[in-house]
Amino acid sequence: MISVGIDVSKGKSTVCILDNYGTIIKKPFIIEHTKESINGLVTTIDGLSEETKIVMETTGIYHLPILNYLLEHNLFVSVINPLVMNKYANTNIRPGKTDNKDSILIAGYGIDHWFKLTPYHENDTRFEQLKMLSRQYNQYIGMRVKSKLSLLNLLEQTMPRITTLLQNDSQNIDRDKLNSFALKYWHYDNITSFTKQQFVYNYKQWAKKVGYDISLPIQFSCFILSFRRISHCRP
Repeated sequence: MISVGIDVSKGKSTVCILDNYGTIIKKPFIIEHTKESINGLVTTIDGLSEETKIVMETTGIYHLPILNYLLEHNLFVSVINPLVMNKYANTNIRPGKTDNKDSILIAGYGIDHWFKLTPYHENDTRFEQLKMLSRQYNQYIGMRVKSKLSLLNLLEQTMPRITTLLQNDSQNIDRDKLNSFALKYWHYDNITSFTKQQFVYNYKQWAKKVGYDISLPIQFSCFILSFRRISHCRP
């Protein structure tokens, strides 16, 4: 009964091998996440004389290269949730935290929970990737919402009522028309330099190019006239 503990980092891992008594039979050593280095680890494991189980923690995507390579060589690999490992670490008497000590700790977990270890399956990788992508997507949506609120606030300060007028474009309600408009007409000079007729023509050409409704609500003409008056009063 031999446990191989792997503490995974970005681009490399620290490995320790324990026997069933918790005795270190191979001191912690580092392997790079390259084919040659991981293949050396596989050779070492194949040379062990007893039943061997490999234990590692989930680490986002960093553990996937070494995990997939070990699975391709039909080795028993159990991937543990970091929260479970952290709970186990809190009951362990070994003080401090280094890669070497963590690899010993992980190998020790394999010995202490030998009969409860479950082999990793390929579907688990897909679930981990799905979880990671979902987290990234939620972060992106959060940033997008905050940015849009800031944009709306600044537009209302510089061009009062513009958000209401542009959002009346029901054909493109799900598109970022406000953002596109602010990118095109980012300064009031970009509007007031036109006459009313020139701006309407320029706006329609722009809307047609980017795929928005080219029609303007009647209130837009009043907005342009009032905006021109306001801008002319600015220093």
